[in-house]
Amino acid sequence: MAIKKQVWKPGTVLYPVPVVMVSCGSMEGEKNIITIAWTGTINSDPPMTYISVRESRHSHAIIKESGEFVINLVPASLAAACDTCGVKSGKDMDKFSAMHLTAVKAEKLDAPIIAECPVHIECKVKDIIPLGSHDMFLAEVVSVSVSEEYLDESGKFHLEQADPICYSHGTYYRLGEALGTFGYSVRKKPKS
Repeated sequence: MAIKKQVWKPGTVLYPVPVVMVSCGSMEGEKNIITIAWTGTINSDPPMTYISVRESRHSHAIIKESGEFVINLVPASLAAACDTCGVKSGKDMDKFSAMHLTAVKAEKLDAPIIAECPVHIECKVKDIIPLGSHDMFLAEVVSVSVSEEYLDESGKFHLEQADPICYSHGTYYRLGEALGTFGYSVRKKPKS
């Protein structure tokens, strides 16, 4: 059976991706939030991640100078705030105040976390790689905090209960139903 395909010019079509609010700056000085959809895991030991930011963005200089940032995972209840933080500049507004978000000092950084988010990934920049339209900030994860309301009695974290969102081709989405856990396709079935 032949399946017809179209060939497109090279582009960034790896979707869906996580959409996060990255907080930066300091509790005592200037702080800001930038919405990022280009982020991900790049190493497990030490735990490392990245964000890619246009040099023209207000947060770029803040992160470059401070050498740190916090990745805050976004629940659906904050989708509009997340969008606003992506289209408005911190040069023109205090995004924490305008979006009614609470800045709380991170555990190991001077940067704030966004208290209303369910997960905070505190990051120290290890390298900045200019790529063209964006600079990639490679960072080591130095602390992770999670909202206790999503922990069950055994201590397992249930991020799905926070209703996290993702981004695909210009649109925000809720995550759908679970299809299986890692390794489910090869797991032996119990004998009946």
